[in-house]
Amino acid sequence: MHTDLIITIVIIGIGIVLFVKDYFSIDTTSIIIMALFIVAGVLSPKEGFSGFNHPATLTLGCMFVVSAGVFNSGILDGLSHRIIKLAKMHYSIALITFCLIAGMFSAFVNDSAVVALLLPIALTVCRETKISPGMLLIPISFSALFGGTCTLIGTSTNILVSSYTEEYGLKGFGMFEFSLAALCLAVIGFAYIFFVAPLLLPKAEKEQNALTKEAEKYITELLVENNCPDSKKPLRMSKLVNDHNVQVLTILREGSIKQNIGPETFILEGDVMKVMIPPKALNGIRSLKGYKITGDKQLDEAELEKHIYEVIIPFGSKLTEGSLRSLNFRRQYNGSVLAIRQRGEILYEKLADVKLTEGDMLLILGTEADVDALVAQNLVVALSEHKHGKVNLKKAIPALVIAVGVVLAASLNLTSILISSMVGALLLVATSTLKPKEAYEAVEWKVIFMMAGVLSMGTALEKTGGAERIALFIEQTLGSYDAQITLSILYLVTFLSTNVLSSKATAALMTPIVISLAAAMEVSERPFLVAVMFACSLTFMTPVSYPTNTMVYAPGNYKFNDFLKVGTPLNIIIWIAATFVIPYFFPF
Repeated sequence: MHTDLIITIVIIGIGIVLFVKDYFSIDTTSIIIMALFIVAGVLSPKEGFSGFNHPATLTLGCMFVVSAGVFNSGILDGLSHRIIKLAKMHYSIALITFCLIAGMFSAFVNDSAVVALLLPIALTVCRETKISPGMLLIPISFSALFGGTCTLIGTSTNILVSSYTEEYGLKGFGMFEFSLAALCLAVIGFAYIFFVAPLLLPKAEKEQNALTKEAEKYITELLVENNCPDSKKPLRMSKLVNDHNVQVLTILREGSIKQNIGPETFILEGDVMKVMIPPKALNGIRSLKGYKITGDKQLDEAELEKHIYEVIIPFGSKLTEGSLRSLNFRRQYNGSVLAIRQRGEILYEKLADVKLTEGDMLLILGTEADVDALVAQNLVVALSEHKHGKVNLKKAIPALVIAVGVVLAASLNLTSILISSMVGALLLVATSTLKPKEAYEAVEWKVIFMMAGVLSMGTALEKTGGAERIALFIEQTLGSYDAQITLSILYLVTFLSTNVLSSKATAALMTPIVISLAAAMEVSERPFLVAVMFACSLTFMTPVSYPTNTMVYAPGNYKFNDFLKVGTPLNIIIWIAATFVIPYFFPF
């Protein structure tokens, strides 16, 4: 075996381990893989960095801007009050309404953004109708995934596979070329979501704002008594903070409330401090010399400008780059994190050192302006309450016209999706529908870096002959089966792989393999490519298999098993259906 091929397999193996173990963020792992290929000499620097100017990466970046133009204009948010009014009639109506909206919009704009928009609206409906969030949020996520498979721009995976195909000198996919096949699977999927999923979803009504109410149990007041050992010390040097992990929220001093609290804030005798005490530290605080508990364990919002907000960290948020301490969160964003719900576990202690991840729910004490600023920077999605947005017609009309133009230009083959999306992004800025800064911030750079990194895996496999060797091995192993059985097995392997790797990494690995496999089998490559696109996007089994699943995990109060119970049968059904649907529309 060629040395470069051995090195390539080893590096890809290292990458898979890093993806599974989650030592680094997905984008960091992707760039590490790219760097290893370059350092090892498998790829030249030009080849390694080619992912950054790859058509898939450029198209995705432009589509982020086009999607932002639509969302920032308030077109979708302006419909929220109508959605809420309709959904409040009955659970079944709410389920159908949210799922259809998620599916339709996800076909043309970023699915994570669609789910982020619908989350607070759905939670508002749940609060007002006593519907458990668990009965709505998984269906919304799954519906967005079905919608994303219906068009070329519906998911980044579709764009990646199509662009890869063109690089191999083959014909790329049209805007709606695989829409009929995707719609057939979507009909089956929606039937499952409407009639079967409600029987499997968690039915118990879970209290809204449960994280807030749980955290409020540990908010109380402390009086700093005479001769307190911590008197005249900054908080960072006090026993209160260092030994008991207490978080000071406000200080009442000489009749006025001090709200901007930091590590250097001094403790003085007579201070009345509103604090968040971790559950395990309560007994220790009661016996701590110099402090007296005086409060009623409830945050008296009447005396504060700040309020408690529940937010969630969406995919691509810069907050996932570190911990609250490394981000200097309290000083930079003027808010205090009281609790974190991470992977089903509620954390109260040592929050400053918790590594933040996508899907984490944070309980933030801050002003409305502070939280709005976090939302505006796409750092969080607010869940506590939904505000009815207004449509800005000066932005909505050009944004809608430009977005429709992008789709039509590509679907009518007037130009490529890369050119149409690039022109659309430029027009949004030129018409002042988006400011240059807004356009820049609309791009999910974490996704861009991840795309650029994972593309190097496919490039390395193709360059070293690895894709051809793997394809030949598959062809020899499955040679006794017909093409449809081979497609079915590849679909199964692909969607299972997305639960270990990211969907984009799986697509980058599988695309060159299936192209080589089709050549070895002397059949059309298009059914295999469509299978890769569908299998990478239609993945329902775990909360980490796709960003939208991760986003609804904490707000829905789900357990990991809820996704397995609801998602596994759906994945099996769609796998079987795809085995027959794909070859019907894309013959071998």
